[in-house]
Amino acid sequence: MERANHGRTHDAKKGKQMTLDTQDRQVEDFTGDALDAYRLGQFDLAFAMWMERAEEDDPDAAAWIGSCYANGDGVDVDDSKALRWYTVAAELGNPMAQANVGAFHYMGRGVDKSTDKAIEWLSRAADGGDLNGLFNLAQLYQQGAGGEPDLAAAADLYRKAAEVGHYPSQSRLGDMCARGDGVKKDRIQAYLWLTLAAQHGIGTALNALESVTREMSAEEKAQGAGLFEQWRFKTRSAEGPVALYPSPS
Repeated sequence: MERANHGRTHDAKKGKQMTLDTQDRQVEDFTGDALDAYRLGQFDLAFAMWMERAEEDDPDAAAWIGSCYANGDGVDVDDSKALRWYTVAAELGNPMAQANVGAFHYMGRGVDKSTDKAIEWLSRAADGGDLNGLFNLAQLYQQGAGGEPDLAAAADLYRKAAEVGHYPSQSRLGDMCARGDGVKKDRIQAYLWLTLAAQHGIGTALNALESVTREMSAEEKAQGAGLFEQWRFKTRSAEGPVALYPSPS
C-alpha cells in the first residue's frame, strides 16, 4: 500500500530534538519557513515551526508533524504519534493525511489493523482527490479486502487517478482494460494507459504492453498511438516518483 511521503531533497543527517529554549531561539532567528528549514536538513527546527502551527489547528502543519514522526525527521520514529497527528490533519480536511490514516489502519501501524477504518479514511481521501487515496482504495476493492472484489469500482478509481497522471494507476487501469476486468475489454485503451505508465518506468506496464501490442492490428496500434499523443501532456503527474510501501498484493 502506498503512503504519501513528503520528499527529502538530500541526505542530511537527522538532528536530535533540541531543548525547547533552543528551538524557540532558532524559530525566532530563522528567516525562512518550516519547509525551507526541512529542505536544508534542519528537521528539528522545521518540526518546532510546524508544531506551533499545528497546535493552532493548521491541517498542513499537523500533516507534516505526522510525517516527521513517521519518518524520524527531527524526532524519533513513533507510529502512534504519527497516526495521532495525521488524524488531527485528516479531521481538519487534509486529503493526504486522510490517505495516510487509511494506510496506517490497513497496515496496523500505531493502531490495531482495521480494514473497515482503512476503507473509511481512504474513501474520504479519494473524495478529496488524493491520488494515493484513490489508488489504495482501488487496490482494496480490486482485491476484495473486507468482502468480495468490486472490479468495476476499482477500475473507476484507477481511472480517476490515471487521468491526472498517477502512473501506477495508469498501469493498473491498462491491465484491467487488457483483461476486461471491471471494464469492457479494449486493447486500444489498454495500449493508451500502459504506454503512459511505461514511459515513466513502471516495469509491469512495459511487460503488459508488449503482450497487448502483439495482439493488436495495425489499425488498433494507430488508434492507440493517436490517443497517446492526445494524453501524454495531460497526465504529467505533479507528485513526482511514487514511494512504494507494503502492499496487500
